[in-house]
Amino acid sequence: MASMAGPRSIQEQTLALRDREAPPHTPLCVSLQNVRIDPSSLSFAMWKEIPVPFYLSVYFFEVVNPDEILKGEKPVVRERGPYVYREYRHKANITFNDNDTVSFVEHRSLHFQPDRSRGSESDYIVLPNILVLGGSVMMEDKSAGLKLMMTLGLATMGQRAFMNRTVGEVLWGYDDPLLNFINKYFPDMFPVKGKFGLFVGMNNSDSGVFTVFTGVQNFSRIHLVDKWNGLSKINYWHSEQCNMINGTSGQMWAPFMTTQSSLEFFSPEACRVLTVAWEDVMGLWAHSRVVPWLVFHSGHAGGVFEGIPIYRFTAPKTLFANGSVYPPNEGFCPCLESGIQNVSTCRMGAPLFLSHPHFYNADPVLSEAVLGLNPDPKEHSLFLDIHPLSLFIKSVKGIGQTGKIEPVVLPLLWFEQSGAMGGKPLNTFYTQLVLMPQVLHYAQYVLLGLGGLLLLVPIIYQLRSQEKCFLFWSASKKGSQDKEAVQAYSESLMSPATKGKVLQEAKL
Repeated sequence: MASMAGPRSIQEQTLALRDREAPPHTPLCVSLQNVRIDPSSLSFAMWKEIPVPFYLSVYFFEVVNPDEILKGEKPVVRERGPYVYREYRHKANITFNDNDTVSFVEHRSLHFQPDRSRGSESDYIVLPNILVLGGSVMMEDKSAGLKLMMTLGLATMGQRAFMNRTVGEVLWGYDDPLLNFINKYFPDMFPVKGKFGLFVGMNNSDSGVFTVFTGVQNFSRIHLVDKWNGLSKINYWHSEQCNMINGTSGQMWAPFMTTQSSLEFFSPEACRVLTVAWEDVMGLWAHSRVVPWLVFHSGHAGGVFEGIPIYRFTAPKTLFANGSVYPPNEGFCPCLESGIQNVSTCRMGAPLFLSHPHFYNADPVLSEAVLGLNPDPKEHSLFLDIHPLSLFIKSVKGIGQTGKIEPVVLPLLWFEQSGAMGGKPLNTFYTQLVLMPQVLHYAQYVLLGLGGLLLLVPIIYQLRSQEKCFLFWSASKKGSQDKEAVQAYSESLMSPATKGKVLQEAKL
């Protein structure tokens, strides 16, 4: 994403650490030992079970005019939500390998939070029927006979282009007669078994086996992903660069970030590596997985969270740009308008797309084709883990349920993860990784000053001794009267004077 003079990735940033190794017990060395993935390090317990309360906020784009869309009119949507879930994460099956890596799976569970939500899971919402409309687009090039069979089958099962279901059903699954029919007569055609829902695989689940570098033997590679599910690269896309697995697992990054750094992380949900760069002061909240200890930096630029310096990272405009606008993204094509990414190759061929919410940073044609969208950089610029999901729908000749739908990318929902550190973990982190390094930093100057004072003591003593010797030497060169006066003065220097006694000035 960057030019030759642009931001450096964290991998490039940390490689420079090998050229500035710190001796043991220095502030730098202490900090490095505290952040590596090792049972003896301060951050290991935080890494194993993140002590930050994360919240998943889901926003739906409810379809206001489904009947009019079937007649060829422009879709109208309104945003519903957020529906907020408390997210719990912990790592399990932790295995340290011989090549300075550790393998693990991270389990997550989600629990609905009514007090933080605008609505309940029992709210009904009108959305496109993904199985019907998505399946119709996938059947577009099939024979007329198959399309006719599909039309009759959908009609028999009461399937329509748009559905009215509860939030809980849409997210966590519902029994669908079409899916049951497919699984019964074509068991290998569709990998989803049982209920169908957008978040069926997200609750009480994990994102696969990650193998990352610990930084114990080579700190320059700390948190970088070595493999995911045993793979060093994926095969969803059409170029080697797009299939690479780079960056971290999206939770922690190496320290010593600057405003010139860029963050890379592999997202199994997005089926690719995502890159974000420093933008502006973050303020009080650490969105997504960028909790304060992950973006900590001791420089002067950036925001401050409870006394801890932090940076804000957002996605570049090129993240979801198509290949004609940003050539390195050509491997993610076939593409439509710039600003949306086709993820059908990793979503069983379904015409699904990723983008910023409300098609922010996308070709204006996309947002103009759907009424009710309001792209806002303050709300919709990707921090790290905002996942919008859209469906490409159109009228498919031979499938009656698609009516006269004009081709359009219709947004379904978007969701974000957010959290902020607090309480004892924040105090521990601030004390060990912020306060103590600062104390050690300034202590070295205090000790240097004290050392300088101690060095002055023998120098002053030596000068005073030379002055005494000079006085005795001078007395031997003068008359007896002066000699006696000098001798009396010299003796007064070597012994305390009696109280009230005034010594005669020695005139040399």
